[in-house]
Amino acid sequence: MHITYKPSKSEQICYFIVPASMPGWLNWGFWISPMTYAEISIVINEFLAPRWQKESIQNITIGNQILVNHGLYYSWHYYWISFGALLGSILLFYIAFGLALDYRTPTEEYHGSRPTKSLCQQQEKDYTIQNESDDQSNISKAKVTIPVMHLPITFHNLNYYIDTPPEMLKQGYPTRRLRLLNNITGALRPGVLSALMGVSGAGKTTLLDVLAGRKTGGYIEGDIRIGGYPKVQETFVRILGYCEQVDIHSPQLTVEESVTYSAWLRLPSHVDEQTRSKFVAEVLETVELDQIKDVLVGSPQKNGLSMEQRKRLTIAVELVSNPSIILMDEPTTGLDTRSAAIVIRAVKNICETGRTVVCTIHQPSTEIFEAFDELILMKSGGKTIYSGPIGERSCKVIEYFEKISGVPKIKSNCNPATWMMDVTSTSMEVQHNMDFAILYEESSLHREAEDLVEQLSIPLPNSENLCFSHSFAQNGWIQLKACLWKQNITYWRSPQYNLRRIMMTVISALIYGILFWKHAKVLNNEQDMLSVFGAMYLGFTTIGAYNDQTIIPFSTTERIVMYRERFAGMYSSWSYSFAQAFIEIPYVFIQVVLYTLIVYPSTGYYWTAHKFLWFFYTTFCSILSYVYVGLLLVSITPNVQVATILASFFNTMQTLFSGFILPAPQIPKWWTWLYYLTPTSWALNALLTSQYGNIEKEVKAFGETKSVSIFLNDYFGFHQDKLSVVAAVLVAFPFVLIILFSLSIEKLNFQKR
Repeated sequence: MHITYKPSKSEQICYFIVPASMPGWLNWGFWISPMTYAEISIVINEFLAPRWQKESIQNITIGNQILVNHGLYYSWHYYWISFGALLGSILLFYIAFGLALDYRTPTEEYHGSRPTKSLCQQQEKDYTIQNESDDQSNISKAKVTIPVMHLPITFHNLNYYIDTPPEMLKQGYPTRRLRLLNNITGALRPGVLSALMGVSGAGKTTLLDVLAGRKTGGYIEGDIRIGGYPKVQETFVRILGYCEQVDIHSPQLTVEESVTYSAWLRLPSHVDEQTRSKFVAEVLETVELDQIKDVLVGSPQKNGLSMEQRKRLTIAVELVSNPSIILMDEPTTGLDTRSAAIVIRAVKNICETGRTVVCTIHQPSTEIFEAFDELILMKSGGKTIYSGPIGERSCKVIEYFEKISGVPKIKSNCNPATWMMDVTSTSMEVQHNMDFAILYEESSLHREAEDLVEQLSIPLPNSENLCFSHSFAQNGWIQLKACLWKQNITYWRSPQYNLRRIMMTVISALIYGILFWKHAKVLNNEQDMLSVFGAMYLGFTTIGAYNDQTIIPFSTTERIVMYRERFAGMYSSWSYSFAQAFIEIPYVFIQVVLYTLIVYPSTGYYWTAHKFLWFFYTTFCSILSYVYVGLLLVSITPNVQVATILASFFNTMQTLFSGFILPAPQIPKWWTWLYYLTPTSWALNALLTSQYGNIEKEVKAFGETKSVSIFLNDYFGFHQDKLSVVAAVLVAFPFVLIILFSLSIEKLNFQKR
């Protein structure tokens, strides 16, 4: 008895192209792919099973018929050949991996132009000891083009608490809050260079962050005043320069461009371009970066600026905003004595312009320590043990501590900073049964500090509180313009990002064009149609997935810079996010132009302006959506690893709910909503409908004869008359994703302090 076999939609396997349809000279690509052997072993194991061994009218089993239809009719022993080939592939790749690790020479990552060796040597030569002498220095003191307000900052009984960690509570810590600053009182004055010192964990950086308003958690108590008026963070940030310990800059910008960008966004709007340029030049001269202003910043320890130069660039980026108060967190950390001296000399130049400057400092040399005018010394627990002048040759500090009973005298040629830290250590307190914090509170020095704080806490006659009409120095249009200017430079100097994805697009287009050469109009059965549809689907999903994966590490690097710039009040999150979105458009446009010009004629699609423009428009919107999804994932995740994992998950969901592997009419009803939320499903709808929605050619599909347009309607659920709705949804996806990206940038901050 013969059984008539009629393939159903549920039995149809969606291969993109069967081996017999490939160009003969590309068969090698089929046989070297491990996926080929995985596919052969799986289908043989399934369709040669007993349940598929029923005879059809052609006197061949159903399982064999399916294998023949898809060009995978191999005998059973091919299962074991494929199994062995897969094991061999694993072994081959493992050996190649080991050889690569053993023989590959690591190369330094390259970021565009970098300073030549001769330039670096000349730069080093310029900073000889003769420049370190004040009498012989050729550095012109900055002539302040833009007036600066001279404002002191005072803080009285300042306390800072955090929630006690659970581990400490388990160990019996008595309170729910842990105090990191303990009744800190002090004053920082214009033109006075102040040092903030203490052992590790004493609270130096914490105090600096509290004064700057950069703490994202915890509880603050106490009084902070600027120029005698209570500090208002929104206005304070406009006259504050905060130099973080870690130097964060965009590697693709030059020194001058970095400073110019900061000046553009942070100087008042009434400052004209000529004045701004002159001020930028003066700042570069003040911090001694004018001779290397055209060098790319580069990446730390890879290329570009040295660590000491990056420190001075950090100072310059803050100084160019013309701040009244500059807070610096360990500007000499990681530098040798000579480099640290160069940085401190630049800081001294800044202080002499009448600004209020304070630096946390760790293990300074004698020369660096004595370059400061005043000192605030802290001990563990966030308590002050000294606040006052340092004196010539550190005489004031030495005199204060030598008067304390039990403190040994300083030895000849001893570093006073090192001696001071040694004699105030916890072990010294235990040895002599003393508390330096209590001794300071009982000293005349403390009373003088209290009197000074009280005096500076009263506003000067005829003075006014800080007040700005807008939150930012520039309006929204200038912010967007400046951000676009920076993003344009950053993208242009990032060949490792842009050229790679453009080359990936060209290579993919060439492969698809060759593999599906002139297949677009070869429509004889359902397999032919699904092969052509698969070519469309594979093209934009492959390039899209590559784009969202590559933008994640690139955008993550810029996000760190964005946190610093946004906290400095340079721009709003909307200006940054829209600039990031807009700058992607021309690069995606180039990708789509190259892809379309290669794939469209080689595959042999219908040459009409209407169909060509639809192909281009759909591909452009789809890839742009993929890119914006990558940006969105960066903004909602704490690091690049999590974002990459989510991107892989997103791409998988895009594939599953695109409507190609499982057409929309066959998707379970409770999952239909996800189908409509998937950008790929709308792109597939637009591509297939625009290219084949009006093709009336009769094709035999699943045992029935119907036109291509009806097949699209029956199998995929695509309708020609709904194409305008699909077009609107396609362009809506990028807009929605950018709005979500902007909101995430505004509301989420993964930089906790």
